[in-house]
Amino acid sequence: MPGTVSCIDGNTFIVSDPSGDVDASPATPVGLFTADTRFLSRWILTINGERMTALSVDDSQYYEVAFFLVPGGQVDYVEADVSAIRRRRIGPELTESLTVFNYGEQDVDLDMRLEVAADFADIFDIKFDIREKAGAYYTHVGADELTLGYQRGTFQREVSVSASEPATVDPRGIRFQLRLAPGQQWSTQLRVTMRALRPDGRDWRTAVRAMRPDESTLPDTVRAWIAAAPQLDTDNAALQQVYHRSLVDLAALRFAPLSLGGATVPAAGLPWFMTLFGRDSLLTCLQTLHVTPSLTPPTLRILGLLQGVRTDDILDADPGRILHELRYGESAAFEEQPHSPYYGSVDATPLFVILLDEYERWTGDAALVKELEQEARAALDWIDRYADLTSTGYVWYERRNRATGLENQCWKDSWDSISYADGRLPGFPRATCEVQGYAYDAKIRAARLARTFWDDPAYADRLEQEATALKDRFNRDFWIDERGYYALALDRDATPVDALSSNIGHLLWSGIVPPDRAPRVVEHLMSPALFSGWGVRTLAEGQRRYNPLGYHNGTVWPFDNSFIAWGLQRYGFAAEAGRIAKGIIDAATYFHGRLPEAFGGFARQTTRYPVRYPTAGSPQAWSSGASLLLIRTMLGMDPHEGHLAVSPALPAGFGRIALLDIPGRWGKVDAFARHRPVRPPTDDTDPYPTPALE
Repeated sequence: MPGTVSCIDGNTFIVSDPSGDVDASPATPVGLFTADTRFLSRWILTINGERMTALSVDDSQYYEVAFFLVPGGQVDYVEADVSAIRRRRIGPELTESLTVFNYGEQDVDLDMRLEVAADFADIFDIKFDIREKAGAYYTHVGADELTLGYQRGTFQREVSVSASEPATVDPRGIRFQLRLAPGQQWSTQLRVTMRALRPDGRDWRTAVRAMRPDESTLPDTVRAWIAAAPQLDTDNAALQQVYHRSLVDLAALRFAPLSLGGATVPAAGLPWFMTLFGRDSLLTCLQTLHVTPSLTPPTLRILGLLQGVRTDDILDADPGRILHELRYGESAAFEEQPHSPYYGSVDATPLFVILLDEYERWTGDAALVKELEQEARAALDWIDRYADLTSTGYVWYERRNRATGLENQCWKDSWDSISYADGRLPGFPRATCEVQGYAYDAKIRAARLARTFWDDPAYADRLEQEATALKDRFNRDFWIDERGYYALALDRDATPVDALSSNIGHLLWSGIVPPDRAPRVVEHLMSPALFSGWGVRTLAEGQRRYNPLGYHNGTVWPFDNSFIAWGLQRYGFAAEAGRIAKGIIDAATYFHGRLPEAFGGFARQTTRYPVRYPTAGSPQAWSSGASLLLIRTMLGMDPHEGHLAVSPALPAGFGRIALLDIPGRWGKVDAFARHRPVRPPTDDTDPYPTPALE
């Protein structure tokens, strides 16, 4: 969020203002969070009654940040005898060291206070502005520790704050009174411990801490993570910046579910999605297989472990269905929302099968394919038995949980994201186009797995026949011939929902588009209506609901564009894939190398810079993965019969890209490319020159 500073470690994070203070209102996602609960809603440092102003902030590491402060408000000229450094580190606990300096010529008496409060708000309470709490708060003041707690039945959360130096503790915070001589400094270390208590009094977060390395080794752990990834050698400074930033952010977003014994999976993103999401995690793993393949096995295992086993209308669950979202907060514990877990997603299930196959193609890990055979078969069975709500051979969705379930269960899951060109909203059930492509791809890939690893050629034959029939049926029912593109969806009457959207780009990477129709699809994707110059918009300009700041109705999503570029490359449109890659990487320079969840869909020639989307999450796992998939696309990398095939085509502005030590079934290999025009240019000038780094 603009104007805030974040410190992240998996699904534990703190968001503060630039001075390090937290002063949360009920509906703002700032504070200290873990397990979907805000454990600190107030964390304000004052010296002699004055708030602090930041002169500088060092947040170059995701897990720690340093604030260089002076008392008082922002002024043009700073001449402060007293200054302070606030060093913060996040892990299973929050630690913060405070150091105060006296550079004046006289002794100074300092009354330093840290105001502390905890509202224990559920992340859903904050997101939807729900203010009433059904439980009771309590406070314990010890000689050297302040404990704040909240209890509702068996749901109990606590946070304790202690200091390494003598302090006065009261129900509203901690106070230090000290005198500093000229040139003297004073320090204390604050420790914030969060507890999620069971009915027997045990803290289940203790198990999380036990699985982690000592916090002092965290820098070495991050360095090892980055060192294990392929090294990028390029003359494009923007690409180098976003590649490194993406690796660091992916490291930050890793968290370890208890059931995996320390193995890590990607959380979806800050601030709203710091938990396991089926769709987001699967797509992130697809984007990063060639760089960080270690994310994939635990992701597939945890999703397989939590796969639906029964029909549950509250959870929108079915046997074989892959979860959408898993939450740990109060509202999930008391079933006030269904995310415990919630299964309202129709794309995660085919994506599970797609990732399993793609992972084996890269790594040769036949053992995992055999281990997850039953889960993959159950996912494929769900596509045919439970997802075909109208018996027409498509994957449809309609929520059964009318109170709190998601209306739209595709990746564009906001309420108004699926519309006709004239802005009307279709009825339910709905069948979006890209999910049919995923189902087709899943069956083609599963046929390979069945024939090669599961010793079931009859099943493979059946899957291939079903995939062929789906492709034929899809190209009959979704294609709008007079417009030259595929419908966004079918409505309940099987009428095409005719809005022009970015979803048609996903059809290319799934392979469901016949080669003779691909040029018309590509023409639309790269037209001014969809392509802004920075990337492909979610909804085309000219559609009734188009809004360049509409969440799914006109913004540009980096993850979306990375898969569209991958599809373009698959069908031989390398120049167009390169234009998308260049636009997204150029945009990253305006976000200091960290691609946000989404940004405005304004035309590049209009704004000359990408416009921030007001509430975009950042970092986001699949936005971090976008740059990695774009590198794969520009290098044209694809596993082929045990080798890594490379067919590069770099856009203008990318003179050289080398990715070194790419892991896979081949061991480690390098991929290298130099720029050469992939088709004769029509103009010697580049309309969108690469911007200089900020």
